[in-house]
Amino acid sequence: MFSYPLHHVAVAVSSLEETSSLLELLTGESPSAVEEIPDQGVRVLFVGSVELLEPLNSETTVGRFLMKRGPGLHHIAYRVPDLKEALARAKSEGFQLIDEEPRKGSRGHLVAFLHPRSTGGFLVELVQAG
Repeated sequence: MFSYPLHHVAVAVSSLEETSSLLELLTGESPSAVEEIPDQGVRVLFVGSVELLEPLNSETTVGRFLMKRGPGLHHIAYRVPDLKEALARAKSEGFQLIDEEPRKGSRGHLVAFLHPRSTGGFLVELVQAG
């Protein structure tokens, strides 16, 4: 049994600026600085516990997601103390790993994803603080 706390929810959007303004009005929280993650093909920012993902182009994973589904929930992220251990445990429990090894995420964190086919239909990100 896993017991990882929620880290954030991520929403795919066409415009960080437009959506962050809306979230700022709803929550009263200020958006973080925009961070570009070229190897994942996104620009990201956080408003509280909501991560906004804007694709760098339509050929990225998030770009294809937006083209197919439109803006909306992209993934749910959970905080783990040791990402390599969490991946090994997830694999041993039968989860399908998208990432066999941790990769660089936003804010200096290490991240890895579990495939929606093995998580009830939604993308799961595991996050280890950097």
